[in-house]
Parts: sequence; structure tokens; C-alpha cells
Amino acid sequence: MLFLLRLVARLPLPLLHALGAVLGWIVYFCSPRYRRDFKRNLATAGLSDFRLRYAAVAEAGKSATEVPVVWLRPLGRVVGLVVEVNGWEYLENGAKRGKGVIVVTPHIGCWEMVGQYVASRMPITVMYSPPKIRALEPLMRIGRGRGSAMKSVPADLRGVRAMLKALRRGEAIGVLPDQVPGVGEGEWVEFFGRPAYTMTLVGRISEQTGAPVLLCCAVRLLRGRYRFIAEPMLVPRPPESPLRALNRSLEQLIRRHPEQYLWGYNRYKVPAGVLPPGAR
Repeated sequence: MLFLLRLVARLPLPLLHALGAVLGWIVYFCSPRYRRDFKRNLATAGLSDFRLRYAAVAEAGKSATEVPVVWLRPLGRVVGLVVEVNGWEYLENGAKRGKGVIVVTPHIGCWEMVGQYVASRMPITVMYSPPKIRALEPLMRIGRGRGSAMKSVPADLRGVRAMLKALRRGEAIGVLPDQVPGVGEGEWVEFFGRPAYTMTLVGRISEQTGAPVLLCCAVRLLRGRYRFIAEPMLVPRPPESPLRALNRSLEQLIRRHPEQYLWGYNRYKVPAGVLPPGAR
């Protein structure tokens, strides 16, 4: 499989994005559950326009076919695909404080590009969970482990300790904040008006280390190019909790680029062992 994916990575990215758009629609029509979650999540956010759904289905497919490019092309060529950068000064200023920077990257655009781009300019440690398709794990390790500036750590206690050490060195760490965490690792917090089990890790680490939390994403542009965006997390509005402020920050970013968010992800599922919202 790795050999095949290396061949795929050589294809022009605009072609892969076109193929990804087709793939997105194939998955959408072939999976009733995926289609149901896609429509429901868009409706929950008040985004039911068919044109937006049409674009979002295609963009979801692109997120799959661009991965071989991001993980397997030479790092210099990968980061060269980023032709616009907004807000990098927030990462620089955070690093100058000496407490590191917490980069939170929701499933918008090419989230794999964020870690690669940051690693090209400062060291970053990213947390990962093994992919459902086990055969893809070696590829993931290759893509996220190129060079000494980017390190991948497992989503467990060892990984948390490694990230804390990275912050103490004044480096960056990367977390996907809209993944559904495991039992005991989250709280039910409103996300687009509906309770979603939200990870508490980001807030705990920020409180413990004093590291600023920055939202970062790499949105797709035309012709296989990207715009890197970084911005601070919104400040909680009393009596709003920091977790709700995190989700509100994500909502704000998603509403600016709704067609590139991964709406098919079941963000509102109840993890095994977790009581549903409102249950005692």
C-alpha cells in the first residue's frame, strides 16, 4: 500500500482534489449513516443550504486524497503549497514568552498541513490516535515524523507528559480539539447549540503551563494551494466556561469556512462508558 500511495503522491494536487470530490460523493451516496450525520450536523449549525452541502461533500473527499501529498512529498515542497499566511505573529509572540504554544486544529481544510507548516518554522509535538485502518499507521508515522522539528506522541498519559515537556522547552504542541474523547477525558458542552462531549485536555494543559491556545487551520485555495490561519482562542464571557469558549471559538472559525469543515464526523456521539447529557 505504501508503494501505491507514494505513486499517488506524485500526481498533481489539483487532479487529486478533483478525484477527491468524486470520492466524497461516492461515500456520501453509499453510506446512509454518513449521509445522515452529514445532513444532521449541518442542520444543527443552521446550515441547510444545498449549495453549501454540495461543496462540503466534495471538500470532505479532498481531505482524503490530499493526505499522500502532505505525508509523502518532501517537506519543503509540502510547505511550499502554503501561499498565504495570516496570524503567524501569534505563534511567534507566544513562543517568545517561553511557555510554548498550544495549537488546536479542528477538522477544517487540510488539518494535516497545519502540523507540517508549523514544524517548518518551529518544533511541534502532535498527539495522534491510531487510524481505524491499521495499514495506514506506518504512513501516518512517516508523514508526522519527518525531521526533528515534528514529533508524534500517542493519545495517552505518556503523550501528555511529552507535550508538557515540549511546552516547558518553549515549543508548540498540536491537538485536534473537535475529536470525541474517551470516558473521563471530556465534559458535555454546547457545540452549535447541542451538547457535545468535549475534551478537557486543552484547558488543563493551558492552565497548568500558562501556554496560550491558538486556533490554526489550512484552508484550501484554488489550484492546490493553501492559506494558513492562526488566531487566539476567544476569551470566556462570564459565566461562560473555558470549554464553552473553546467550542465557541471553533464555531466562529467553522462559520467562516463552513464548506471545508468535516460535517460527516459524528461529533455528538456518546462514547462508551459515558453517560448521555442530562443523565445522572
